[in-house]
Amino acid sequence: MPLCLRGGCVFGGPVLKVGLTGGIAAGKSVVGEMFVSLGAHLVQADRIAHSLMQPGETVYNEVVRHFGREILNSDGSVNRAKLAEAAFGAGSGGEGTGASRIVELNRIVHPAVIRSQDEWMHAIGQQDPEGVAIVEAALILEAGAADRFDHLVVVTCNAEQRTARFAARQKTDLETARKEVARRMAAQLPDEEKIKAADFVIDNSGSFHDTREQVGRVWQQLHPKSGI
Repeated sequence: MPLCLRGGCVFGGPVLKVGLTGGIAAGKSVVGEMFVSLGAHLVQADRIAHSLMQPGETVYNEVVRHFGREILNSDGSVNRAKLAEAAFGAGSGGEGTGASRIVELNRIVHPAVIRSQDEWMHAIGQQDPEGVAIVEAALILEAGAADRFDHLVVVTCNAEQRTARFAARQKTDLETARKEVARRMAAQLPDEEKIKAADFVIDNSGSFHDTREQVGRVWQQLHPKSGI
């Protein structure tokens, strides 16, 4: 599979805006940190969303209004596990109900996150005009935000690894992890569709060293002046 599927090699110019995406537990954060070690700037959409859900924020108020105070901790902060249960439909009466609730949550959160991402990329462009600004986000394509980036990098892995990584991250057993991964993946485009839209694909199914080598080759095309 060629490294560049759509955009060709990249040479200099204004700050390069790169979207880094992939399915749940594919290893996006690991790949993102590898790019940072090579000189990229990185922001995680999940952290932006977390900051927007702090008490007093508009997004926080809307989420509580739509999902109820049952999703809150005793101090008023959002309990992300309870919000995930509400959004993905655990115990809510079926898959259709769950799907409608995740759409509802995304309609509240995505526009605000996208605005913050745009502001961040603009700021990086002012700070480092020839740099590479990477936004790590699971739902770039699903949110219709792909056209905000110059290039899209998709991280993939096999199903067994995805389940094992999710289980380790959530400290749960494999069967529970498998069901939860399947439930969450149902709200995302399949890897095959993401790969079709990608400029670069990084297969994170192998060793750490293998993934790092792939990242290095992509980086050489994104930032040829790096000299690696």
